[in-house]
Amino acid sequence: MLECTSRWLLVLVFVCGLLAGFGLYSLVVPGQYTSGKVIIETNGAPKPIGPYHQAVRDGDLVFLSGQIGLDPATGNLSATVEEQTRRVMENQKAVLKEAGLDFSDVVQARIYLTNMSDWNTINGIYGEYFHQTYPARATVMVAGLPKDAKVEIEMIAIAR
Repeated sequence: MLECTSRWLLVLVFVCGLLAGFGLYSLVVPGQYTSGKVIIETNGAPKPIGPYHQAVRDGDLVFLSGQIGLDPATGNLSATVEEQTRRVMENQKAVLKEAGLDFSDVVQARIYLTNMSDWNTINGIYGEYFHQTYPARATVMVAGLPKDAKVEIEMIAIAR
């Protein structure tokens, strides 16, 4: 009986040691992944028009929701594709700033547009915000966007 109890005690000590070691390791080793969503919100971008957040950080990844050309102060949609694209990028810039990031931290972007003939205009304005640190990107033409917007852009950034 004593031998059986000693074995279980030894197993228990071993398991506790492993758990404590893993816990301490995550505290003392910088840059390790820690799970847990952190909501990012700013008044510099429009409030969400649905059940979502402007951005969510989980570990080192920051997921920026799609922005359309809404003015954060008035809630009005800009008129032209040029104005909407610039407003979208300014909105995303404000969300990135709130997360302590900028466009150089963006690793992926997705552009949704309702008219492929607007691609050159959108692409030109979008490119002004990146300085040779272009992210991976997809551009997709869609049948429609919220509030009849002409363009929507979402991004993923890395918090370094």
